[in-house]
Amino acid sequence: MRIRATVAAVSGTLALSALAVPAAHAGDEPAAPKASASVAEVSEAVGAKRAAAADIQVTDVTVNGGKDVTLGTTAKKKFTLAITATDPAGIKLSSGFLWLGDDLDTADLITPATEAEYNPTCVDVDATTRTCTVNVTADPARLGNLGAGVRWNVYAAVRNSNDELVRFENLKSDIRLKRASRLTVNASPEPVKKGKTITVSGALTRANWDTKKYAGYTQQPVQLQFKKKGASSYSTVKTVKSDTKGNLKTTVKASVDGTFRYVFAGTSTTPAVTSAGDAIDVR
Repeated sequence: MRIRATVAAVSGTLALSALAVPAAHAGDEPAAPKASASVAEVSEAVGAKRAAAADIQVTDVTVNGGKDVTLGTTAKKKFTLAITATDPAGIKLSSGFLWLGDDLDTADLITPATEAEYNPTCVDVDATTRTCTVNVTADPARLGNLGAGVRWNVYAAVRNSNDELVRFENLKSDIRLKRASRLTVNASPEPVKKGKTITVSGALTRANWDTKKYAGYTQQPVQLQFKKKGASSYSTVKTVKSDTKGNLKTTVKASVDGTFRYVFAGTSTTPAVTSAGDAIDVR
């Protein structure tokens, strides 16, 4: 299964760094804490069950610097997974990946793209604590829409300076993956006589990771904004809701030259997006 190879790669990275698992502890694996547990709770639970082997605790997990990750339908995106761990004996290194699902055997994975990328870059926090960072790559081809807007789990393998290894399966990440959004605008007719009706149309679409295409984001509130020619900022004219295909359409009266745009505030699964501006010539 995919997960077995990935776990082997993580453990193999530590072994390749001359940190082979001591035989006395190789099979001493703890039961995984609940998936809903916090970083501190998981660290405490695993540390207690492996107290005879190590006092390793994970104190922080940071993904992509704490910023959400936005993906389209084809392009892969590389970002960082930073694991901060501590042990009285000191930390040698940590590595890991992200996963989502009911269990590790059937999980969706976000892992380093190559075996070499499992090797972390580590920085000492103090004599007992170290932050190690690896690059992971999210691939839309391996994602489904259920992976958007939720917190992914983090699997971490951490080795201390006594060559003792602890694996943490259910650490929580601090970011969400989002489905990339697009927004267009078109104001017509152009030019237009003062007092006549202007139709402002557009479309709000977002990446569909199930079909690997962009599709309309339906029934979403979108602001229509206008900036008078020569002005420095936009003002909201009205709020328009996208239809069952993601299309936008409304009308306004022509008054002065200026530029229209649509603005979408975003949701838990989809990032905010602003269209380009479309200038209108009023005569």
